[in-house]
Amino acid sequence: MMDAIATARVGLIAVFALLGLFFSFVSMVGVIRLPDVYSRAHTASQADTLGAGFGLAAVALTVGWEGAGFKSVLLLFFIFVTNPTAAHAIARAAFEEGIVPWTEGDDRR
Repeated sequence: MMDAIATARVGLIAVFALLGLFFSFVSMVGVIRLPDVYSRAHTASQADTLGAGFGLAAVALTVGWEGAGFKSVLLLFFIFVTNPTAAHAIARAAFEEGIVPWTEGDDRR
């Protein structure tokens, strides 16, 4: 019975780590390819938060509920709160500075 649980745990760790890598890669590509600060802040806050979340979930499952696992769960909560807040602050600062969002047909890129 424990062998099946250990196998399922390793499989779940691998799935979480791969999902974390995927969403981090999507965030990186979005920040590079998207045209304006608003789109970049959007992809950085959402995809990066998911990437870090899945990565930290894999770490928490790997180390268990010892000190490091508990700290990774706290860090996961901290990232879920601060990443969207920081992206909102960046977008609001850009708006207050008068930076207009990119629209279709816009020449700047």
